[in-house]
Amino acid sequence: MERSYESTAALAARAAGPLTEHLGQFVASLIDQQYAPSVVYIKARHALAFDRWLAKRCATLADLGEVHIERYERRSRRRHQSICAETRRRERYDLSEVLQFLRARGVCKTADVDLIPADVFVVGFEQHLQHHQGLATATIETYRRFASQFLHERFGAGVVTLRELRPIDAIEFVQRQAKRMQPPALKCVVNAMRSFLRYAQYRGEVASELVAAVPAVATWTTTPPLPRAISPEHAQRAIDSCDLRTSLGLRDRAVLLLLARLGLRAHEIIALQLDDCDWDAGCLRVRSKGGRECLLPMPTDVGEAIAAYLERGRPTSADRHLFLRSMAPIRGFVPGSYAIGSIVRYALRRANVDAPHTGSHQFRHALAVRMLKRGASFAEIGEVLRHRSPQTTSIYARVDIGALRSLAPVWPGGAR
Repeated sequence: MERSYESTAALAARAAGPLTEHLGQFVASLIDQQYAPSVVYIKARHALAFDRWLAKRCATLADLGEVHIERYERRSRRRHQSICAETRRRERYDLSEVLQFLRARGVCKTADVDLIPADVFVVGFEQHLQHHQGLATATIETYRRFASQFLHERFGAGVVTLRELRPIDAIEFVQRQAKRMQPPALKCVVNAMRSFLRYAQYRGEVASELVAAVPAVATWTTTPPLPRAISPEHAQRAIDSCDLRTSLGLRDRAVLLLLARLGLRAHEIIALQLDDCDWDAGCLRVRSKGGRECLLPMPTDVGEAIAAYLERGRPTSADRHLFLRSMAPIRGFVPGSYAIGSIVRYALRRANVDAPHTGSHQFRHALAVRMLKRGASFAEIGEVLRHRSPQTTSIYARVDIGALRSLAPVWPGGAR
């Protein structure tokens, strides 16, 4: 039997337990998020069964919580007939959605979270990074994770007394991470530890010597690694692989062109809003690292691709993000997710391209290399890529080997 939104609404109307007044609204919210009718029907059916189970136990919405879902999971449908693991997993996910929906509307209590002193301190560190340092969401999450691990290993569930920290605590923590990480990943640990200890110094709880005690990571090189850039031919093949007959293809082509023509970072594309497109001036407002905003000129092909997506591909949604998910729930990409990387990976696979790697940053490197070979200065490249330091742009000096050879003096007594 084919399910429809109308049949699901009729199903929700059969609720007679604690969820009676809210199940219809829950179904309406799923429809607004553009879930398929069959998916909405299954979620409503699970919610209705849970409502009947709650009614038999005289449960109230005021006390509803995760413990009720756990007890519901352990039930048996019939004697000698168990519920398969996949059904239980799907039920738990759907009922967690119902619980989240009810909590958002204030009709049941919020989740009980038992925070230990280490967790409370990490929350303050996270807020400091966000409001005072202006770091990217992914960086804040990385620093928060390692700071939390350090405090839990050092203080456990007890009181956090940062004045008790000694240099050996930071050194041993980095050494433990070094046993399971490669040098590039270990650098993130070191940066996180230094950032956290500088925050503790800012609070007046540790001395600067403790920050300096965090060991450096030896990478056995005196120069930055050579940027891995996708070739112009491969980049174009990836862009051309998008099927413009589909909404997904229109979206992916616009994203790939933003990567290739403007060198945007993944998180910058995720953060783009509809209002960031100034069609009259032909500019695009970009929110970069550190909370900075800048206006970039919108190339013709980029503007045409975005316009085509908005006219024929973008789903109807109240979400103001420029690019939306193609599957329900229809909304903007989650900050810090690998959504843009996934778009690049699938495009390279469709185009049968063997790229240096499958990440989105290779398009940014390719733009810098192309500008360098066309005679652009490092200052111009840094301005386009929105680098805060000239040292960041200097890594591209190693790309144009021919130009560097012309600057090298002749070795005394060598061949001319």
